[in-house]
Amino acid sequence: MPEGRSPSSRVKLEVVEPLGKRVLIRKDADKKQTKGGIQLPDNIEIPTITGRIVAVSAQVENDSDFPIRQYDKVLFNPKTAIPVDFEGDNQLFVVPVEDVVAVFRAAKD
Repeated sequence: MPEGRSPSSRVKLEVVEPLGKRVLIRKDADKKQTKGGIQLPDNIEIPTITGRIVAVSAQVENDSDFPIRQYDKVLFNPKTAIPVDFEGDNQLFVVPVEDVVAVFRAAKD
């Protein structure tokens, strides 16, 4: 830490920008009950989860092979997701774009 600076004078982070072929996703809240009313145990491990794209790296944004944009709802594999210690509830994850397995789109008429 530079001289003359106290820990309380640190700059507060406000933005997390993914680099490379990665996106930043806010994970949806864990489901505690199925649509049929079955209660799920707290320790259930689901291999894919849903969330919203918070930010997209410039590399992904400029690549037509990855048609995802900010605010898209996506299904992703969390195995290689990196949690971001940015918020108390730790719902943000940096995810390789290859692990985004589906994008939810509105049905066309």
